[in-house]
Parts: sequence; C-alpha cells; structure tokens
Amino acid sequence: MAYTQTNRSVETAALVPYVDVHEDATSITLFADLPGVSKEQLSVQVDADVLTIEGAVSLAAPEGLGSLHTELRVPRYRRAFTLSRELDAEQVSAELQNGVLKLRIPKKAHAQPRKIAVTLN
Repeated sequence: MAYTQTNRSVETAALVPYVDVHEDATSITLFADLPGVSKEQLSVQVDADVLTIEGAVSLAAPEGLGSLHTELRVPRYRRAFTLSRELDAEQVSAELQNGVLKLRIPKKAHAQPRKIAVTLN
C-alpha cells in the first residue's frame, strides 16, 4: 500500500492512508487514518482542484531505548483527491484527534438541495 512520487528529481516513498468518505446534503466529510502523525507534522493543502494530505510519522521511543525491529519503514503518509466543482474548497475545515484526520468540505450553495416556496393563485 505504498507508492513512490517523484518531485523535482527527488524520490519520496509514502504510505497511502485509508480514508472513509461520507456525504450528506450539505457537505462531504473525509476521515483519514494517520496513526503517529502529530499536528505539527501534518499538511493539508488545496491547489486548484486537488486536495493533498501529507503527514510524517514521529515514533518517539522512551529515552535510552532503541528499536530492535521496526515494521514501519516508510514514515510518511500521502494521499491526493480531485475535488468536484460542486465543493467549496475555500471552506475546508480540518480536525486531528487520536490519529484520525477529519476533513469537512461543504458543498457550494448551488449544489445543495433547497426548498421551493409554492404560492396559490
């Protein structure tokens, strides 16, 4: 579940985090699993219509202890999504709690359902 991205001739390997996507009438909410990523090591960016999530894993061992075996060889997560034009990329909100990143992307007003008032003649 890892991939390699080439960026300015520098190769960077990254894990692709699992993401759950939920949609309701007014927004889309993404839940990305990013265990070991702190707020300081997390980057969420929107560039044009691409939402990118990147995070570095910080595995802090207690002082004086070293690792004999490590299963996480790629200490970085990266995932990108192309956003629909119906979503308001200017209003994205992000919250990180217990290794889960929650992103809420509201739909633009014209893409949300609306009630039409009916008048009697």
